[in-house]
Amino acid sequence: MRILRFQDPMGHTHYGSPADDRHADLLEGDLFTGLRPTNQRLTIGKLLAPLAPANIFCIGLNYRGHARETNAAIPEIPVIFMKPTSAVTAPASPIRIPACCTRGPEVDYEGELAVVIGKPARDVPAERAMDYVLGCTAAIDVSARKWQKNSGGGQWIRGKSFDTFCPLGPVLVTKDELADPQSLRLTTTINGQTMQDSTTSDMIFPIAQLIAFLSQDTTLLPGTVILTGTPQGVGFVRQPPVFLKPGDTVTVEIEKIGRLTCPVA
Repeated sequence: MRILRFQDPMGHTHYGSPADDRHADLLEGDLFTGLRPTNQRLTIGKLLAPLAPANIFCIGLNYRGHARETNAAIPEIPVIFMKPTSAVTAPASPIRIPACCTRGPEVDYEGELAVVIGKPARDVPAERAMDYVLGCTAAIDVSARKWQKNSGGGQWIRGKSFDTFCPLGPVLVTKDELADPQSLRLTTTINGQTMQDSTTSDMIFPIAQLIAFLSQDTTLLPGTVILTGTPQGVGFVRQPPVFLKPGDTVTVEIEKIGRLTCPVA
């Protein structure tokens, strides 16, 4: 199932299945215990992120190509950081350059596959980890690089936590429609120019291994979102560097999921 979360023209929030660019077939029920189709079609007033996450775990340096381009060693265990849920923003909503990013251009893009946990997961073995996955969506891990490197006390979270720094969407695709989430093509474009082009097969730690690692003595609640890392092609390693600026348009496209597009303001 392909699931949208949206507001109708009156501002009421619903789940639905996309019918066309302007309409959705209404779904009733609960995202985690089951959504059911109705016979009602609604006009989409505004798309929202496909869920309001319980927590957001992020994986750094999880693509071999990205490790190579940053001259980093392949990590032996997953590199973990988090984003606050307040960083989440919707498809077509602007990524805003923070006013406190005053030390020159620094805001970077990272297209990522986001995995959504569907039921409580604790001490889950890798061979059963996919049983706990509800589905997947697209994400942009927006990163203020100078804050990430110099203003977080050695931690990455500050430079990745500003408002609008976690676009999600446009749809949540349930795992039954994703036969192999480890073989999806992922591209990122800025103003139509391709910046990242890879597949999820390049992950160092696959999804099941990430869930097993994160759930050790730790409950992953329903609605937990895991950003699984970004492939090569990020802005800060380019010569010259490419950073986001007002007026840009960023699109992350993931095979079988769709396009997540946000303007920059």
